Amino acid sequence: MKRVLMVSFQFPPMAGSSGVQRALRFAQQLPAHGWSPSVLTAHPRVHEQTGDDLMAEVPSDLPVRRAFALDAARHLSVARRYPGMLARPDRWTSWLLGAIPSGLAMIRATRPSVIWSTYPIPSAHLIGYWLSRCSGLPWVADFRDPMAHDGYPADPVLWRSFAAVERRVFSRARRFTFTTPGAARLYAERFPAAADRLRVIENGYSEDAFQQAQALVARDGAIDGPSTSQRSTQAANAPLTLLHSGIVYPDWRSPVHVFRALSAAKAEGAIDASRLRVRFRAPSHADFVLALARTHQVDDLIEVLPPLPYAEALAEMLRADALLLLQSKDCNDQIPAKAYEYLRARRPILTLADPAGDTAQLMRRAGLPHQAALEDGEGVARVLRAFVSALQQGTAVRPDEAVIASASREARTEALARVLDEVLDEARPDAVVRAPTAAGATASADGPLTTSAASPAPATAASPAASPTESPTESRRATETAPASSPVDALTRATGPVSRPVATTAVPKA
Repeated sequence: MKRVLMVSFQFPPMAGSSGVQRALRFAQQLPAHGWSPSVLTAHPRVHEQTGDDLMAEVPSDLPVRRAFALDAARHLSVARRYPGMLARPDRWTSWLLGAIPSGLAMIRATRPSVIWSTYPIPSAHLIGYWLSRCSGLPWVADFRDPMAHDGYPADPVLWRSFAAVERRVFSRARRFTFTTPGAARLYAERFPAAADRLRVIENGYSEDAFQQAQALVARDGAIDGPSTSQRSTQAANAPLTLLHSGIVYPDWRSPVHVFRALSAAKAEGAIDASRLRVRFRAPSHADFVLALARTHQVDDLIEVLPPLPYAEALAEMLRADALLLLQSKDCNDQIPAKAYEYLRARRPILTLADPAGDTAQLMRRAGLPHQAALEDGEGVARVLRAFVSALQQGTAVRPDEAVIASASREARTEALARVLDEVLDEARPDAVVRAPTAAGATASADGPLTTSAASPAPATAASPAASPTESPTESRRATETAPASSPVDALTRATGPVSRPVATTAVPKA
């Protein structure tokens, strides 16, 4: 079976991030498509939230190494302050110090054919870059969000750091995958020489996880979401539940216009707490949501609740009368991962997102008509009233079944396997790879990681190897001169045979 080394910061036991699902489900499902994965991730100490619920879903035979890493904000700060250089390109840049040696050891042990790394932690792509450069293995770079774009990051120094990572990624990776068409278009314009190597693999939902959630619903004796007839038999004063599951960002997913619309409808007597409750599950910025509710005098309509284990969070979606999806126009090239879980929950969805953005377009393809731009106060008020009325009358539209079926994680994993096959087929004919030096990777004062003097200097924006207009193949031919029968053979000859097994899924103590 073909092998792939997966580099992902987000992996169990990390909790509180939907990004965990992408790497976890790929790792679970790739063997069914001919690829055996191993995972390089960060030590659990770096995660602000951890949980055991997803650890049970990590395959028992999956090699996982959790490399040394620190969070600069929590582990390297004095009086809550720390040097900015320790947080560029991100707060976890120390992960490189542990991940690159660990990754090279994993390459020797598991002998992968391809490396895959996933952003939105830029350090993951830097690790992918160095592992590919040291081993000669082809590399696939996955972008769950755009990296450097208009207004993000707001700090110009950090923005330049992100842009430098992008240039390094596009100087070497063989394929680039994105979760939305808009993000792929953005990077095709930014790096036109790589446009034919960009692929879209959207996020999705896990059917296995939803089966677990449905079992929880059945165990509790609850209905799998109220139907029209079921609601008509409930007590007349039972309120409808409109659920927002996950993070609310004050800047990008602010419900301010939702609360204003609720306040106006409440003042006119169109809604009250006996007829509607809006629930925010694990919004992360709970104080912001509660303050907003008090400001608009709708705190009696609002519930703010703590995080749940993943399967229980899905079960809550299944039980809800309807789901609320928020996305600002600043994020038109992004789709919240929860959108696909919302579709699978088969509930009516109120979408507050720019009609021109990828989020709104996905919901339109699913046949869901209740939409308005999040920033359009009048539009939000109008669509909210129409949506609540449709819920009350039992006429609210549910997602199209064909769109639901196409959004499964299984379909996304099959797409990833095809990309990995492309890269492997492309690399086979007459690949020329450079054997890494025996010295390997070492820390230096010039940056978090560099190679020994016998290795080529790291590519920079000014060097030919890092030029975004030069193809990865051309860059490799310019820098890799020593042929070998395979990248891993070269690595083994340079660093010695494998002498110890790769750590498996046991979680080290923080």
